[in-house]
Amino acid sequence: MTSTDINAVIAEHGTALLAYATRLTGGDRHLAEDVVQETWLRAWKNADRLTEDFGSIRGWLRRIAHNVAIDQHRSRKARPTEVNLPDPILHNAATVADPTERINTRLELDEALETLSPLHRSTVMQVYFEDQTTARTATILGVPTGTVKSRIHNALNNLRSVLTGPQRSQAA
Repeated sequence: MTSTDINAVIAEHGTALLAYATRLTGGDRHLAEDVVQETWLRAWKNADRLTEDFGSIRGWLRRIAHNVAIDQHRSRKARPTEVNLPDPILHNAATVADPTERINTRLELDEALETLSPLHRSTVMQVYFEDQTTARTATILGVPTGTVKSRIHNALNNLRSVLTGPQRSQAA
């Protein structure tokens, strides 16, 4: 199949495929566009299958989009939730010149980490400070991946409440 043919397939099925991908992603247009882009890439790599001899082209494209959407969903679920801790560098230029604020933030974070149990703290350290995946952390700590995920979830909730709780507002 030539590039003109793939362009014809895109022109014929593109709008419907984007609408389908948008429904698959719960209305998230950006995720849907990612799904469609990956679908077109796979279609291009398997251009020989884009004929009616193998069945419906639109059906094949929809199945590929469905599989891509599932893969992306699983990939997002496999990653732990990120914590948005304040970064003094992003606040303003004066903070960059004053290392005291950065030191204070690190001290607050260290104090908050000390409130965690040793098991939760080591899990957080592996995932966020050593930049390990949950699967790799599970191997390192010798526990199931689900245990790592639940420890991260619980630890982040505890850190969030320690860092934003009433003690902090009273100290300010």
